[in-house]
Amino acid sequence: MFKNHLIKNSLVFLGCVGIVLMFRIIPHPPNFTPVIALSLYLPIIFGFWSLPFCILGFAITDYFIGFHSLLIWTWGSLVLVGLISKFSRGTITRLFLAFLGAFIFFIFSNFGVWLTGSFYEPTIQGLLTCYMMAIPFYTNTILSTVIFAILIEFFVFSKYGNYIPLIKKI
Repeated sequence: MFKNHLIKNSLVFLGCVGIVLMFRIIPHPPNFTPVIALSLYLPIIFGFWSLPFCILGFAITDYFIGFHSLLIWTWGSLVLVGLISKFSRGTITRLFLAFLGAFIFFIFSNFGVWLTGSFYEPTIQGLLTCYMMAIPFYTNTILSTVIFAILIEFFVFSKYGNYIPLIKKI
């Protein structure tokens, strides 16, 4: 039985990583991916050991798309999103954490754009301009994170929520 659970959970986990890969490679609106939602929910479902695999999925797609100077900011923000998953207590807190995760990604990634790029002046005004210019991308980030969080809530937690503590122990 343990082996069956391990195989099943491995397939589910690989499927989640596959989703990250698929949604980053296929054409999509800017910042409309399940990455933030998965960075939040994978540690909730599987435990913190799963977080490096989410980053690995990001790294593999960045290999194909192209590495860039913001990797530390994007990957770092995803790690932070995964770490806040420890505060998950129920559906409402998970959905709140999904919003918070989108906000963390927005703040960190755009701070990295401002700090490492040459598009904006190295002043507070330049930082504020950077954040203002990123709002259209943030809209897609919030929409995708919430949509994928709701899908995960519906398809995973409504059907298998009672098994999640068992999955973490495997």
